[in-house]
Amino acid sequence: MQRRDFLALSGLGIGSLALPSWLGKAVATEQLVTTLDVAVKKQLADAGLEAARSSGASYCDVRIGRYLRQFVMTREDKVQNVVNTESTGVGVRVIADGAWGFAATNGLTTDAVAAAARRATAIAKANARVQAEPVRLAPAPAYGEVSWRTPIKRNAMEVPLKDKVDLLLSVNAAALNAGASFVNSTLFLVNEQKYFASTDGSYIDQDVHRIWAPMTVTAVDKASGKFRTRDGLSAPMGLGYEYLDGDPAQKFVSPNGVVNYGHSYDMLEDAVAAAKQAQEKLKAPSVKPGRYDLVLDPSHTWLTIHESVGHPLELDRVLGYEANYAGTSFATLDKRESGFRYGSDQVTIFADKTQPGSLGAVGYDDEGVKCKRWDLIRDGILVDYQAIRDQAHILGKTESDGCCYADSWSSVQFQRMPNVSLAPGRSKLSVADMIKDVENGIYIIGDGSFSIDQQRYNAQFGGQLFYEIKNGRITGMLEDVAYQIRTPEFWNACVAVCDESDYRLGGSFFDGKGQPGQVSAVSHGASTARFNGINVINTARSLG
Repeated sequence: MQRRDFLALSGLGIGSLALPSWLGKAVATEQLVTTLDVAVKKQLADAGLEAARSSGASYCDVRIGRYLRQFVMTREDKVQNVVNTESTGVGVRVIADGAWGFAATNGLTTDAVAAAARRATAIAKANARVQAEPVRLAPAPAYGEVSWRTPIKRNAMEVPLKDKVDLLLSVNAAALNAGASFVNSTLFLVNEQKYFASTDGSYIDQDVHRIWAPMTVTAVDKASGKFRTRDGLSAPMGLGYEYLDGDPAQKFVSPNGVVNYGHSYDMLEDAVAAAKQAQEKLKAPSVKPGRYDLVLDPSHTWLTIHESVGHPLELDRVLGYEANYAGTSFATLDKRESGFRYGSDQVTIFADKTQPGSLGAVGYDDEGVKCKRWDLIRDGILVDYQAIRDQAHILGKTESDGCCYADSWSSVQFQRMPNVSLAPGRSKLSVADMIKDVENGIYIIGDGSFSIDQQRYNAQFGGQLFYEIKNGRITGMLEDVAYQIRTPEFWNACVAVCDESDYRLGGSFFDGKGQPGQVSAVSHGASTARFNGINVINTARSLG
């Protein structure tokens, strides 16, 4: 779990009395499987659209959202907490006199929605008095009445709570029986029921599902008091409960036997492996600092992509409009115009909100724009950014990229990172073949702690598992490894990427941005990649 995830969730452990406001209200489990009637949602939306038009708005969109969440938390043989929440309401956004206005209501009546629309229009007109130039909104097609659903096989909200608790407690028991000293495991389940309508002529009903099953296994050396942890190697996914079926076809076995997972996760198997590897970490030698060739597994690379490519290519961050969560961006607009070499010719990084199984997968974004795939970096050259409807003109585009999102009906939508991924290599290349050519390197699996500067330029990344590579062979585990990068130097050091047979998704279930802060979920795909001559430090060394 990353620091921002912990901060977002640290209030959950003492029950519903301390629920963060963005989660909504506590509800009974039975309410997690109910829906709102589409006809009712359209009636509410039409009331808002009409009220906005009659109040003088030139554009209006209405979002009716029902956000359902279930969190099940365990430690060893105990259930620590079960949290079921619902948040339902309507957000109305308008343009009037060339300015934005927004208002929201939790009243699900036509009168309440109409009042919110009139309030949003009044706010827009007030904003127009101090706005330097009018909003320029890229056109969006009128899609009429359409719908999109996450293509799940099993709705996680319909699975009995007892089955979920039994799974987690059996996972904990398996880890303890394999030698772990402590273990905690969790299920995070999300269902976003979202309805969008606009004066452009779209009425879009979407049903979005996400799942994550993180765990942390700890081994303690009782003689010394030293301890080591190994987090689970699951990825948060845009899937249903079928993700936990443990399909053998979705296992990716590394040359040294470490098992990673694709679109299906065997939590029991991973718990046993985590216990054994945590114990192995207690005995592993500490890394010698220096320059190494790094072989990075997708379970690790996703975070490096997220921080050093995904965030710095958000257009609002590039323009300085957004500076929360580690600042703006070094990747300024002049770099695109000059053909800036962001990485080597092995590096093509693309944005895509349509990837099956990904956290960001939806049919349409929160501005009613149909989602798509587009390149950000092509053969190492910076070619594009992430832009929404009122930003498209800045880049000379005639349409939005379809990456606008709000984490609640009560939050105004703004530009959020789509799934951003490293394209697989074009030539056939396995992980074993990649490693056999490495003379002095480190193989890194899983994500760990990180830090990055205010321009997304200098950064440092840890991981979960580290293995020394000598003369083309993995010789054993290392500990206390972190590597330091300057973003363009790092991506220019990429000399090889494995082929598509190794491609997998990682991601962030609670990615933070904005002020007031909002969270979103985003995936990052990659195949195993090699980076030569990267500076590695020893995180256990003391300068005192």
